[in-house]
Amino acid sequence: MKRSEINNAIRAASSAFERHHWYLPPNPKWDVTDFGLGDFDKTGLTSINLAEQPEYCEKIMYVKKNQVTPDHYHAKKKEDIICRIGRLAVQLFSDEETVRLQVNGEYRDLPVDRLLILNAGERVTLTQGVRHAFWADTEYAIVGEVSTANDDMNDNFFTNPQVGRFSEIIEDEPPLVKLVSDK
Repeated sequence: MKRSEINNAIRAASSAFERHHWYLPPNPKWDVTDFGLGDFDKTGLTSINLAEQPEYCEKIMYVKKNQVTPDHYHAKKKEDIICRIGRLAVQLFSDEETVRLQVNGEYRDLPVDRLLILNAGERVTLTQGVRHAFWADTEYAIVGEVSTANDDMNDNFFTNPQVGRFSEIIEDEPPLVKLVSDK
């Protein structure tokens, strides 16, 4: 992924956050990835780690329309995915016909053959081992994540073996910010 693409993604996310009066803390930890697949508009994510503690993590994500975070699960992390602005499509995967999860705090049996659409203010609680993918169903979505401790290096398991959590970066211009993946 080119650094210029990363910088453009940061500018787009920052503009959307500003438009909706979503303020970032000082020195936020940015994470921009195309998951190693080379097509950020199709498969990518822009997120910011707002809090990283041993017990919990909070992130805010900027997701463009039809920009997929690919099918994955976490072995340790339990997470609430909260649509803050726009609409978020969540696809669940399982060998079973349904997955029992909390949506807006109430348990539901969610069919895996239908998308779960989260409108602004709605959330789903994803438990360990639940495979999921998501993307914006509107021009973009601003999405929150509150979870148990975050371990991006060791607790993201992707179905597609070609997917990598962090992108290789081609330095074609100076970085706007340091990414969590930058050394």
